[in-house]
Amino acid sequence: MKLVRYGVAGHERPGVFIGEDIFDASILAADYDETFFANEGLERLKKAADEGLLKKVGADVRLGPPIARPSKLICVGLNYRDHAAETNAKIPAEPILFFKSTTAIVGPNDDLILPMDSVKTDWEVELAVVIGRQASYVKQSEAEEYIAGYMLHNDYSEREFQLECGGQWVKGKSCDTFAPLGPFMATRDEIPDPDNLRLWLTVNDKLVQDGNTSDMIFGIPYLISYISRFMTLLPGDVITTGTPAGVGLGQKPEPWYLKEGDTVALGIDGLGSSRQHVKPFKKKK
Repeated sequence: MKLVRYGVAGHERPGVFIGEDIFDASILAADYDETFFANEGLERLKKAADEGLLKKVGADVRLGPPIARPSKLICVGLNYRDHAAETNAKIPAEPILFFKSTTAIVGPNDDLILPMDSVKTDWEVELAVVIGRQASYVKQSEAEEYIAGYMLHNDYSEREFQLECGGQWVKGKSCDTFAPLGPFMATRDEIPDPDNLRLWLTVNDKLVQDGNTSDMIFGIPYLISYISRFMTLLPGDVITTGTPAGVGLGQKPEPWYLKEGDTVALGIDGLGSSRQHVKPFKKKK
């Protein structure tokens, strides 16, 4: 199944793609949140879809993030060898973990708003994993059983905030609109081989990232097992698994970054594509 949320930002309704059409799923769930995933929501949704109980939605709707705001958005840094090399970083001996504020989450085609005073806003196409069951001290051999599905993610990053302002990376990762998710969450059965997916990103139609998840340093089962040693993962939590080479920070001969008017497009095999238009920050009146 391909889960979506649609409607006005902040008031999205749960739905599901069946073929090319969206069908409303609000008869089954108020939202795709922790309660939904923890209470066999995916199984109930599939049954309702198979029985034709869902109503078709109009075609011209905004897509929101495919899941409701999770308790945690956990990121894995430097998880592709080529990305570590382009940023002159050492290959990590263990996964580098950091959090991204969940207030950064937006829909797949919502605008990217440049933070106030930003001059180094960068892009990162990533595969995101959604947790389906509460997970603590999970064995690597059993980790796949805890996966609800997968999503496309753009891990936008303000490099000055991240690398030049001291402390942890979270400051450069958590600005509003810095976490577009979707267009949909594909359930685990839709993605039989998550370790062999092409992921790509363009800026103004120029291909800058073109990688494959087979190049990850730490695979998904290992990451779930590793992270669950340090914290309990709740249903609906998101782990985003790192980016391949081609970010702005790694461009040669000089780094370059996003500016007002740019358009970023990205995609992953089996997980669709998304597009963000870059807009300047404007203080709300």
